Amino acid sequence: MPQDLNSPITIRTRKFITNRLLQRKQMALEVIHPQRPNCSRAELQEKIGEMYKAPKDQVFVFGLRTQFGGGRSKGFALIYDTPESTKLECAFRLVRNGLMPKVEKPSRKLRKERKNRAKKVRGTKKTADKKK
Repeated sequence: MPQDLNSPITIRTRKFITNRLLQRKQMALEVIHPQRPNCSRAELQEKIGEMYKAPKDQVFVFGLRTQFGGGRSKGFALIYDTPESTKLECAFRLVRNGLMPKVEKPSRKLRKERKNRAKKVRGTKKTADKKK
């Protein structure tokens, strides 16, 4: 089966709910992509934005699982009514969509080592004449 990255995809929305409390529309996605291994989230955001007349940055696609053998994927999508209401979304999804800067921090191992070194020196004064 040849893989054509420009082949058409079909998006079906299921379990569509308008959530007034969180100012969004939420749905389960079923994506059919017979000629390609899977679809990018950015491409799905654009297509869903066109379908529901919403800007791309207010559409969040996540939880995509490709069926074994390819050709079909399932996931979830959220479409927020206003840009201000997107602040209700999880921080990591805002980072993924480029609406929030990523916080760079040292690796987990470095943080743990630094913490353990700090525990050893707490409350003791370092002096050169302790070896007497």
